[in-house]
Amino acid sequence: MVADDQELVRGGFAMILDAQPDIEVVGEAGDGRAAVEAVLALRPDVVLLDIRMPHMDGIEAAGVIAAETGCKVVMLTTFDQDDYVYDALHAGASGFLLKDVRRDDLVHAVRVVAAGESLLAPSVTRRLISDMVSRGTRRLEPTGLDALTARERETLELLGRGLSNAEIAERLVVSEHTVKTHVSNVLSKLGLRDRVQAVIRAYESGLILPGS
Repeated sequence: MVADDQELVRGGFAMILDAQPDIEVVGEAGDGRAAVEAVLALRPDVVLLDIRMPHMDGIEAAGVIAAETGCKVVMLTTFDQDDYVYDALHAGASGFLLKDVRRDDLVHAVRVVAAGESLLAPSVTRRLISDMVSRGTRRLEPTGLDALTARERETLELLGRGLSNAEIAERLVVSEHTVKTHVSNVLSKLGLRDRVQAVIRAYESGLILPGS
């Protein structure tokens, strides 16, 4: 589903995605409130949400959608330096896309998120941590991580550094399938929605220190 208050942007994204053999656009919305209502009614796998929309902004809408459905949320933004990265990720977003994204990258992004991955590039990770530090977010001791095995803890740390499954596999000298198992165990044991929340937990628990 695509939610954006600019009809040309919304319609263009919907047309590109609906043309793919494995993707069906089930609905569109022009404001945040309508987006939430449509997601609750239509139950899509992925929703693209503009950050700035009337009636209810994308961050508030993302929070409701993440809390009440299993739909994956991808935020749409005009600027890669958007001030709302941290708030959106905490609200439950699985990643970000710039509105001038290339056609192939848009399609790839939707497939990636639908498969349970996250659009969290290292550059976004660094911005997230910078924002956390500037806000004075309190870092905790790495409590709550006792349920993790040593290897799962290593995996969480590497997730926190923004590494992909392939990069984690190379670092730990294991297969990507094994990494997927570790990631799944980490998310399950810590009660996390996705990799984005794992990154946030890694820093907020003190497992990784900004700049380290």
